Amino acid sequence: MFVDFDGTLAAIVEDPAAARPHDRAVEVLGQLARRWGRVAVVSGRPAGFLLEHLSGSGSTEFHGLYGMERAVSGAGEIETHPDAEPWREAVASAAAAAEASLGAAMVERKGLTVTLHYRSEPDLRETVEDVGADLSDRYGLVGHPGKMSTELRPPVAVDKGTVVRHLAAGLAAIAFAGDDLGDLPALEAIAALRAEGAATLSIASGGAETPPEVVRAADVTVDGPDGVIEVLRQLAAG
Repeated sequence: MFVDFDGTLAAIVEDPAAARPHDRAVEVLGQLARRWGRVAVVSGRPAGFLLEHLSGSGSTEFHGLYGMERAVSGAGEIETHPDAEPWREAVASAAAAAEASLGAAMVERKGLTVTLHYRSEPDLRETVEDVGADLSDRYGLVGHPGKMSTELRPPVAVDKGTVVRHLAAGLAAIAFAGDDLGDLPALEAIAALRAEGAATLSIASGGAETPPEVVRAADVTVDGPDGVIEVLRQLAAG
């Protein structure tokens, strides 16, 4: 069982630093970890953030920054993808330039990625996207659209789809839940695994901002994090 964080295990909030998991998330992830062969949170958040807010969830794995970081609940060590580490300075420089242009409140530094948010200033969408495009070109990064945001990442061949593919190796049944454009590669991986004979389930965490592409790619759509937690609870109960 593999699941996204923001918008899936946690409600979307204006200030990314204020996001917290659903009050039953740790409990349900722990139940799943005891029952399923492999449970992982696959997120755009840093692995350290996931460790901090989802500790106590059994043997749950945390794959942060779209697979560029990995950690396991109960362990403090964070592994970094070797191809991503050399880009840390470029990302930091892009983040500093974004803060100078947009203001620090609109810039979320994540170490190996940086997200430019316009949720608090929706009229600045075009400005934010233009800044993101300029910084991507200047520092050799790749821009990715998201909910009321654009994210700059190193040009590393890893995403939620490659993570799901890796985690699914040897498993007969695989499920994934997500809510944003960054989850599409994982949903596509689930569809490919199904075509190869695996039993699969893909879940969209629905809401006003859930992109229609995500809804179309999923088998079922549920009512936000509450709905996701209920499905996970049922899967944990068997």
